[in-house]
Amino acid sequence: MDSGGPSRLAGLVIARVALDIALRKEFDYLVPAELAAEAEVGRRVKVPFGRRDVLGCIVALTETSPHPNLRPITQLLGHQSQLTPQVLELARWIASYYCCPVETALKSVLPDAVRKEHDGWRERLTVRILPVRGDFPKLTARQQELWNILEEWRELPLQELLRLAHTTTETIRRLEEKGLVTIGSEISERDPYAADVILPTDALTLNPDQARSLEEIRGALDLIGPGPMPGGAPPSAPPAKPTPAFLLHGVTGSGKTEVYLQAITRCLELGRGAIVLVPEISLTPQTVERFKARFNHGPNRALVAVLHSHLSSGERHDEWHKIRQGRARIAIGARSAVFAPVHALGLVVVDEEHENSYKQEESPRYHARDVAVVRGQREGAVVVLGSATPSLESYYNAKRGKYRLLELPCRADNAKLPVVRVIDLRNESRKQKGLQIFSHPLREAILQRLERHEQTMLFLNRRGFSTSLQCPLCGFVAGCPNCSVSLTYHRHKQKLCCHVCGHEEIAPTACPDPKCRNPGIRYAGLGTERLEDALTKQFPKARVARMDSDTLKKKEDYRRILTDFRTGKIDILVGTQMIAKGLHFPNVTLVGIIHADLGLHIPDFRAGERTFQLLTQVSGRAGRGDVEGEVFVQAFTPFHPAIQYARRHDFQGFYDQEMEFREQLRYPPIARAALITIRGRNEEKVRLTADHVRKELEKTLAPLTDIIIAGPAPAPLLRAETYYRHQIMLRTRSMSRLAALVEPMLAQLPLPDDLKLIIDIDPVNMM
Repeated sequence: MDSGGPSRLAGLVIARVALDIALRKEFDYLVPAELAAEAEVGRRVKVPFGRRDVLGCIVALTETSPHPNLRPITQLLGHQSQLTPQVLELARWIASYYCCPVETALKSVLPDAVRKEHDGWRERLTVRILPVRGDFPKLTARQQELWNILEEWRELPLQELLRLAHTTTETIRRLEEKGLVTIGSEISERDPYAADVILPTDALTLNPDQARSLEEIRGALDLIGPGPMPGGAPPSAPPAKPTPAFLLHGVTGSGKTEVYLQAITRCLELGRGAIVLVPEISLTPQTVERFKARFNHGPNRALVAVLHSHLSSGERHDEWHKIRQGRARIAIGARSAVFAPVHALGLVVVDEEHENSYKQEESPRYHARDVAVVRGQREGAVVVLGSATPSLESYYNAKRGKYRLLELPCRADNAKLPVVRVIDLRNESRKQKGLQIFSHPLREAILQRLERHEQTMLFLNRRGFSTSLQCPLCGFVAGCPNCSVSLTYHRHKQKLCCHVCGHEEIAPTACPDPKCRNPGIRYAGLGTERLEDALTKQFPKARVARMDSDTLKKKEDYRRILTDFRTGKIDILVGTQMIAKGLHFPNVTLVGIIHADLGLHIPDFRAGERTFQLLTQVSGRAGRGDVEGEVFVQAFTPFHPAIQYARRHDFQGFYDQEMEFREQLRYPPIARAALITIRGRNEEKVRLTADHVRKELEKTLAPLTDIIIAGPAPAPLLRAETYYRHQIMLRTRSMSRLAALVEPMLAQLPLPDDLKLIIDIDPVNMM
């Protein structure tokens, strides 16, 4: 281990190991002779560290070390390297760009289920028939019955055989003693989709726009050429010319997924693998079904593996190893699937690339879309970013020629985009008393759909029943004791809940202020729970379901509700942003957006962009079948540009006006941003420390001529989870140079023990 000595050791195999504890340092260990043949870069190991053993990963092998008295590796874990050299180098890039220790990046690259000390395979006992030699032994009636079953099946899991034969293990052991069967242990893989019945599908006929886009992507795949089959030579070096990253900008319902599917078909023909990223777990079952249906048959048959956080640890372990062993050539999943160890990677698809859920909120704070682009460049793979509402960053890159822009301006079946009607809630409030939930036009439209047996989706991006509890007598508002937010009332729990820290308390029946105790407290505002309640009262015969994080507690809940909706068991689906994108239901002819401007007035320069994206995506759920769709957008600020451009499905118009604002203030994508947050429980200490950090930054970043330092200032959400937070925002055109200067400075900056400093490169959330 590193002891700082000056001497060198030669002629020995030495492993440089990154430990699972983030020390920002790698350590040298001797590889014992008996392990030397199996030691390789990327292999997980157990090594001595101080008085204990810790786990780590070999990041380099060498024959020399500047340190004497090296201790030997205790154990090699697993049966092969868990990290390919390409993914290891990607982890190093993440550590450098996102300003975090390499050890922290490695933890994101390898799932917890794979990083454990012991193999996570599930084994089961199997009974297998043996060839009979000599005279057949005499059997009891029970043994003969058992033998007859085994003769038919030849091999069965022990538990399955016990169930079929209605017998005990003892009877099977008697057959084993007579030399008729053998009982052995074998690995039993956990497949989260094993129970699904998936009917095969064939490629669809493309319209001219789809065909042109596919031809461009296929041409790029042909440029990188065939990949080696699993077990063959290592992947060839990336092409001399960089492979393009494409931006596929297609309106909702334009058939982007079919382009992905046919591009992957070409990728498989070349002997290469593919990664498909989707932003929401709720989208994964539908996406997996489409991909398995296409690739579970035919000449390009390929195993599809799934990686996302709603899998059990065992399922995640088995799915990951299917990819690492080269058995699964297509990996589908959420953010972390960008690190899937796909053999001879040829294509990475990032669907709904604009989605914020691709950004990790804990260290390392990577953005999966940007990591996908870097991985594609480093491994010579084609990257396709797809969206109906691209992020301004990606569209800006396409306009500058960094990405190749492919456009699908029409729906795949030439269906019309839905008609969008904007309802001014200010006028509705003059007509109706109390809380405005359904405008008169929306109410009538819902009734029409119920009469015609068509389906409706209603969107409200706020959970709970009421957004606050207020006392009209003394002005009391129930606030979170840990955060600078009001508590939300959840009626089914009869509790007040904080959506930031998770704090809960029993909902009071009178004003909690001891000087008031007014029983006439009011629950103000609107959430999805209250919307569902209002629907059941207004439309008592309608079958209503709700999709938000309060109703989806089990991993099966997503699939169950979406299946019920697809098969017509639900008339009206209420939900938050998880129903806003990627879902395809041909019988949905009406979409209602209850409060379209909820996100417009938060202190974030991306507020307009997010609102435009959300409204366009939600609107796109309507009219995807034979009947033209209709969308009602209810808003108190109906003439806001984000709402008006979304009403006209005018992405280019929104982009042009939004970029004027971004250019004036040099906000992304004109420049890149980094957000430094100092947090602690003493607000004054946080403020003073933030001032000190600003001064140190000014000294360190003096060589950068284009740097803008804003702040420190209190965060928009000043207090979260008991911590006060102040922020400093940095903007520059060269983030790599900024990160190279800032990371070592912040790592060495002395801070009070009770304060923490967080740096977020390319942040998507300013709260």
